[in-house]
Amino acid sequence: MIGFRKAGNDRAVHGRVRRTAGAATAVMLAVGGLLSAGAGTSAAGPGTGPTAVVSMGDSYVSGEAGRWKGNSLTDSGSRNGTDRAWVSGSSYDPAKVYGASAGGCDRSDSAEVLSAGPLADTAVNLACSGATSENVFRAANGGVPLKGEAPQADQLAAIAASRDVRVIVLSIGGNDLGFADIIEECAYDFVLWGSYCYDDQQYAVDGKIDAVVAGIGKSVDEIRAVMRGAGYADSSYRVVLQSYPSPIPRGAENRYTQSDWSRLNTGGCPFWNRDSDWARDSLVPQLANRIKAVAAAKGAQFLDLRDMLQGREVCAKSSKLVSSSVPASARTSEWARWIDTNETQGPVQESMHPNHYGQLALGRCLALAVAQPAASGVSCRNTPGADHTGMYLTPVP
Repeated sequence: MIGFRKAGNDRAVHGRVRRTAGAATAVMLAVGGLLSAGAGTSAAGPGTGPTAVVSMGDSYVSGEAGRWKGNSLTDSGSRNGTDRAWVSGSSYDPAKVYGASAGGCDRSDSAEVLSAGPLADTAVNLACSGATSENVFRAANGGVPLKGEAPQADQLAAIAASRDVRVIVLSIGGNDLGFADIIEECAYDFVLWGSYCYDDQQYAVDGKIDAVVAGIGKSVDEIRAVMRGAGYADSSYRVVLQSYPSPIPRGAENRYTQSDWSRLNTGGCPFWNRDSDWARDSLVPQLANRIKAVAAAKGAQFLDLRDMLQGREVCAKSSKLVSSSVPASARTSEWARWIDTNETQGPVQESMHPNHYGQLALGRCLALAVAQPAASGVSCRNTPGADHTGMYLTPVP
């Protein structure tokens, strides 16, 4: 039997599938430290004090799956060099990657806001795995805590008062829309029912998406309200609102046939071609286009990530599993975490997220976007066969 397990709001299938800086110092600051320091301990705020770049939102920007450098079928030791949490023997310490947020918000040491390089004097990661829009809103305006932490906009208020915030990058909406539920249902249809999921799931998405988009818009409004309250003019910093990449390839770009169990037992991508095509070419672009409209309406910069993992997805023909003869490499390995349904390699909540290599690429995308005029919307893509330094920008589709 195939079972399913919830891990906060980020969920994925589990059962018998084998798987799934330079001039400025990038420091992930503990929010508790900021709060205890208070806003009045030094002259800071808009235009004064150490500059800061801040990330807010969900697991796609918190750094979920940053533990992994590609995917390997080997369950022991370092897993052929893919497991950055490996200590020795059969000992693993996720805190090596996620710090005190391990098992909760999973803020990776290679999260986008850190791997982007020296965009500011300090980098602060407020994003949390499992977050929905209401975890971003201020408590006074409908926000709710998550995993023992205050709503992210309330945390931002302390940072805005003690730092000169220059960039705020936001990734939100995926959990509101139910990405994990979609993954779950589509995997069920592959493993158990022999049917497609795209038709029912598209109906469900169409019924939710207006409310999801409203929540994304309100999240930006909440950020603006906090920053204005701290004395910032809207033009004194930028909000980068990003979309989501697809962690799975189109059916024709999958290296495993759908007619046997290799996608289930080897690749960690148990989805039919038709459903994969729908996710890659309908679902991801549908949400990206709606987020683009929110960015335009709210004066945010749009960072389009729909094609960011092209050819680097789980099971993509252009990428390879890591093995004893195929070392982990940003040039050849997958850039997303497979579905490790037995949880023999870390928690299931890491599934279907950009891994360490993917996060380095996301950081490069953010750095390139911030180098552009704040009003420009850009799409970030990778160069086949290159590492994260090969990321480049194109006009938004």
